[in-house]
Amino acid sequence: MKTNLQDYSHKRFNILTGEWVLVSPHRAKRPWQGQNEVVNNEKRPAYDESCYLCAGNTRINGEVNPKYEDVFIFTNDFAALQKDSPDFEVNDGLLVAKSEKGICKVVCFSPDHSKSLANMNANEIQKVVFAWQKEYKELGDNKLINYVQIFENKGAVMGCSNPHPHGQIWSQSTLPNEVEKKNAQQLNYFRKNGSSLLGDYLAQELEKKERIIFENDAFVVLVPFWALWPFEAMIVPKAHKKSILELNDEEAYLYAEAISVLTKAYDKIFNTSFPYSSGIHQAPTNGEDNSHWHWHMSFYPPLLRSATVKKFMVGYEMFGSPQRDITPEIVATRMKELVVA
Repeated sequence: MKTNLQDYSHKRFNILTGEWVLVSPHRAKRPWQGQNEVVNNEKRPAYDESCYLCAGNTRINGEVNPKYEDVFIFTNDFAALQKDSPDFEVNDGLLVAKSEKGICKVVCFSPDHSKSLANMNANEIQKVVFAWQKEYKELGDNKLINYVQIFENKGAVMGCSNPHPHGQIWSQSTLPNEVEKKNAQQLNYFRKNGSSLLGDYLAQELEKKERIIFENDAFVVLVPFWALWPFEAMIVPKAHKKSILELNDEEAYLYAEAISVLTKAYDKIFNTSFPYSSGIHQAPTNGEDNSHWHWHMSFYPPLLRSATVKKFMVGYEMFGSPQRDITPEIVATRMKELVVA
C-alpha cells in the first residue's frame, strides 16, 4: 500500500471537510518552466518609521500606536465586517442574500519590525497565545458573535501588505463555509462513535509515525494524510479540547513551542522567510455544547519546488478538485530533518 501511495495517482479523503484531494506523485519529477516568484530576503530594521504597525507610529486613521513592548491588539481600521451593519435579507427568486455582522481585529505579535514567529522564542509566542485566548473569550462572549477566526497571512505572495509580524481575528455572527464543513464532519463522527474525530485520527498517526514532524507532551505537529498544499502542516492538541481557552499556562507554552518549531523548520526548507496562511479552527461561540469540536491550527504554505516556485490552484483544481504532486509522507520526512527542538 505504501508503494502504491508513493508511485501512483490516487485520491485521499479529508475527514474534516468530507472532500477529496487528488494526489499525483509521479508528476513531482516534471520540469518547471512556469512562473517564478520574486524572493525578498532583505533584512528589515527593528523599527520602520513608515510602518503603520510599529510602536509609537500613527496609523492611517490618525490613531497613534502605544509604545507597546510585546503584543498589541486594535480594531482593524479597514474591517471586512461591520458590527453596526443593519439587519436585512434579500429573497428575490434565486437572488438570496443576508446581512452579516462582525468585529475584526489586528494582532501585532511583536514591536520588532524585523521579526516573524519563526524569529521569536516560545516565551514570546506564548504571549501571543495568551492574547488569542483573551480575544476569543471576549469576542465570543459578545451576543453578536458566533464564531471567532484567528489567522495569519505571512509574506507578500500570500497577500500580506505589511511585513510587520502580525495576524488578524475576524469574528462574525454566522459560521464561515470551512467551519460549517468541519462542524458537520466532527458532529456526525462524535454522535456515531462517542469520541473525537481528530483524537482518533491522531491516535492512528502516532502509531504509524509516517507524517509526524514534531511532538511534545501536549501537541503534535504533522502533515495531514489529506494535505492539499505542498508543505501543509497541522498542530493538534493530544487531549480532546474544544478551544484554546482550555489550555492552561503550561499547555499554552507547549503550543507556542510547537508553533516555534514548525515556523523555524519552514524557514529552512528553501532558506527563506517562508510564506503561509495559518488559521485556528475551534468551537463556535454560539452558546451550544460543541463537545464534538477538537481544535487545531493549520498552515497552508504556497511554495512548491523552491523559494521562487509556488503552487497554483488553477484549471482542474478550480473546476474539478484539489490536486498535489509531492506526497505528505515525503514532506513530513523532509521537514522532520529540519526540526530544531
